[in-house]
Amino acid sequence: MIGKRKWLAKNKRPKNENRSQKANRKTQIEAGFTLLELMIAMFILIILLSVALPTYQKSVQQAREAVLQQNLDTMRRSIDQYGADKGKLPQSLDDLVTGGYLREKPIDPIIEKAEWKEIQGEDTNSPDGEQGLKDVKSTAEGEDSDGKKYEDY
Repeated sequence: MIGKRKWLAKNKRPKNENRSQKANRKTQIEAGFTLLELMIAMFILIILLSVALPTYQKSVQQAREAVLQQNLDTMRRSIDQYGADKGKLPQSLDDLVTGGYLREKPIDPIIEKAEWKEIQGEDTNSPDGEQGLKDVKSTAEGEDSDGKKYEDY
């Protein structure tokens, strides 16, 4: 009989508590996620990240390669335009910037610096056979996604 009294005392609802209050008390106790539910959610998230991350990295690399190609094309066109306008080749990329053919020295997106390999050669426009800037190459090491070296762009 003593055991039954303890059970009744523990499980007896208060006299002034109605059914909606009892339901509300029950939902407060059961609120939250179980460890299993959290682990399943984490597992799904890891799977999604493992699929999305390599695709994202590949697209970023391809975008950098496209920007590198565009920067090189722009500088090469500017060298040609400078030679046609001035009758001689520029001595460096800085001449293109000061002459207004480029706003600023472009940044190599692979190494993230404004460093370029300036290739000097004989100026065919100059009557004295002077040297001038003939071409521009990237100083980045390595290969692109197609296996072509950056310095060969």
